[in-house]
Amino acid sequence: MSTYEPLAETLRPNVLSDFVGQQHLLDHDRPIGKTLKSGQLHSMILWGPSGTGKTTLARIMCSQVGAHFEQMSAVLGGVKELRVVLDHAKRYQQHNKNTVLFVDEIHRFNKSQQDAFLPHIESGLVTLIGATTENPSFEINRSLLSRLSVYILKPLSDEELGMIASNALEYQSAKLEDKESLAQIIAVSSGDARRLINIIEQLTQNSKKTLNKQDVTKTLQEKIAAFDKGGDIYYQQLSAFHKSVRGSSPDGALYWMARMLVSGCDPKVIARRLLAIASEDIGNADPRALQITLNAWDVYERLGDKEGNRAIAQAAVFCACAPKSNAVYKAYNRAIKAAQDSSDLEVPRHLCNASTKLMEDLNYGKGYRYAHDEPGAFSPGQAYFPDEMGEQVYYEPTDRGLEIKIAEKLKQLRSAL
Repeated sequence: MSTYEPLAETLRPNVLSDFVGQQHLLDHDRPIGKTLKSGQLHSMILWGPSGTGKTTLARIMCSQVGAHFEQMSAVLGGVKELRVVLDHAKRYQQHNKNTVLFVDEIHRFNKSQQDAFLPHIESGLVTLIGATTENPSFEINRSLLSRLSVYILKPLSDEELGMIASNALEYQSAKLEDKESLAQIIAVSSGDARRLINIIEQLTQNSKKTLNKQDVTKTLQEKIAAFDKGGDIYYQQLSAFHKSVRGSSPDGALYWMARMLVSGCDPKVIARRLLAIASEDIGNADPRALQITLNAWDVYERLGDKEGNRAIAQAAVFCACAPKSNAVYKAYNRAIKAAQDSSDLEVPRHLCNASTKLMEDLNYGKGYRYAHDEPGAFSPGQAYFPDEMGEQVYYEPTDRGLEIKIAEKLKQLRSAL
């Protein structure tokens, strides 16, 4: 009894000449091209979106240098499976054959699991090729990343997807009646070869071999979003949104917000980011930003997507147009650093609370001046830091928005200390 093999697997190329795309890495004068020409494969990370050929390229590279190929998935495997692979590698090493270990979704391994690869890479027992859709800078620990070259795979171009579509249709003995149908399939594929082949396989499952626009539209129904909320595209678009608001570009903020919403992003993700922006990038230059963003989130919860999204857009525009200050953000970081460096210093006695008779006898709270009992609700000269530190200044207001007045007030108060 024969087993079913997906069309994408059937059409997977076995030699480099059949591989489509990534010429910025594979041309003879490019990094991987040079490596294959030398016949000396090194450990690397292949970073790119789904369907760009990471697994296929790893297999082809291994075959071209004549190495033994082992594959494991970080989703299904762990250290136990790695031990089995290493046992195999040792056997092949005894016969003077190198082993290439391909680890799919390597970012899903935790730090200790990633560390397990280190001694075997350094000893030369395996050449590691890791595949990831996530930014290695964030997902791969430094000790492992320092031993790997990182190569970025790009989404396939429309022309490259057209070549793959032509091969797939020919293999299925099918054809499209019009160019618009092919363009529609390519658009929905969003640079992903596997997605494109799966669409064609679905289209050609019945006996009809000449497909028209209606057939394609019915199968596709709606565009598959190119927005992966766990992937790097997600973080880059969210970063672009944040930087547009920080840079006082309401138009850029609206564009990136719209891009994310159209692609299926949860609007509450944008509302959460706006809250962070209101504190980090606007701060006391306009404290209303926090409340307006919270109100927009509340409107979304009450009204749902259509009206709620407009409220979030209103908040985004307000935040983009508001005066900017990261003075509180910087002051907080300075205070955290100071606290880490002085965590063993005692609280001055006058700032302590004398909640028992013994504590009162030990002079807890003695000398503390209650600010509300003094003119202007301010106690000139009273110290608020450990004695060893002396008074410190962390918060330095900007000359923008409300912080102009805050700065004037603090200058007056601090001069009285």
